[in-house]
Amino acid sequence: MSANVKAAIVQTAWTGDKESMIDLHEKYVAEAAAAGTQVMCFQELFYGPYFCQVQDAEYYSYTEAIPDGPTTKRFQEIAEKHGMVLVLPMYEEDQPGILYNTAAVIDADGSYLGKYRKTHIPQVAGFWEKFYFRPGNLGYPVFDTAVGKVGVYICYDRHFPEGWRALGLNGAQIVFNPSATSRGLSSYLWQLEQTAAAAANMYFVGAINRVGIEDLGDNDFYGTSYFATPRGQFVDGTASDQSEELLIRDLDLDLIDETRAQWAFYRDRRPDMYGPLTEA
Repeated sequence: MSANVKAAIVQTAWTGDKESMIDLHEKYVAEAAAAGTQVMCFQELFYGPYFCQVQDAEYYSYTEAIPDGPTTKRFQEIAEKHGMVLVLPMYEEDQPGILYNTAAVIDADGSYLGKYRKTHIPQVAGFWEKFYFRPGNLGYPVFDTAVGKVGVYICYDRHFPEGWRALGLNGAQIVFNPSATSRGLSSYLWQLEQTAAAAANMYFVGAINRVGIEDLGDNDFYGTSYFATPRGQFVDGTASDQSEELLIRDLDLDLIDETRAQWAFYRDRRPDMYGPLTEA
């Protein structure tokens, strides 16, 4: 397995319907593959609008089974065709009425590796997520892919350092954080939190946000997707804060071991002192 990984993230605007969003992302996968990309992640709830701006049961219709639903199956074929690891953030129906904000992980040979379910669910104006999702119950899995060990954290999760650390302790080398995040205080935190998480855990982070203003509300999604190094630095800058963009970057996974040997944060942890954090 090469230490150099070509990774991609893509930020898009809502096209107006699910099928055209899926088609658009399939085209971006082909474009990324032509550039030699080996692993790629889409934005949160990639084939729909960010419907959590309102509370309307109509949007339950965006759910699919994972992995047995049509979108997972379609992108398994696409992953195999291009030899690319894909991370697909979708709206999952586990059972009737049991719904999750989920990301499926597909290996470069098209095999389904598993899923992560968003753990922390907000319920504030413009982000009415408890209306749509149960809190995730699968923990913090790390997937052994063709490009290395990949983890996922989703949007609001990023405000909680515990999951970032759990992913690192579980062996993650690259963690993707697909999001739907709008302007305001969030844009300040966007460039602070995920770079800090990358540095604190000494792995690469791919942060993905959508762009544009959707018909459901006045949330202005500001893109600015990026990769952060294990030292918390941007990898060759960020994407646009206005426009759709496919961001492709070269990640040197050897930098993980180099940084961990230098900073030794994991060595100096004191889990024996952290018990009270789980008792509140």
